Amino acid sequence: MDTPDAAPDLSREAAEFRMATFRLARRLRSERAIDRMSDGQFAVLAWLSVHGSNTLGELAERERVSAPSMNRTVNCLEESGYITRTPDPDDRRKVNIGITETGREVVDETVRRRDSWLEKALVSLAPEQRDVITRAAAIMQQVAAQ
Repeated sequence: MDTPDAAPDLSREAAEFRMATFRLARRLRSERAIDRMSDGQFAVLAWLSVHGSNTLGELAERERVSAPSMNRTVNCLEESGYITRTPDPDDRRKVNIGITETGREVVDETVRRRDSWLEKALVSLAPEQRDVITRAAAIMQQVAAQ
């Protein structure tokens, strides 16, 4: 029994929430435009699509991987024609990595497929369940921002 000053034990709820979040994320990740593209590669493309050019170091920091690991990811994406490397006009030591139109098409198609799958899943729910999910999405954003 919880006392007024004691924090409630939410370990079971936390585990259930974590497992449900991972299962949903895994299911959404399976909806992709290119099956052979890794999640890490797609994450880089999506980041560049939204935020514009970055350096290798910035991308590595963003994805929390080493620079050599990010370099391998970037090399694969470049070989496939999804990104380009451009020397920085102000600092010759830097190289900016940007997304190509082909890369942007991969991101757009993957997002479209994921949204379509989720929309179909949501339409099968009762209106009350969709209301709960809408409220939960806002709460999940709040939790993720912590």
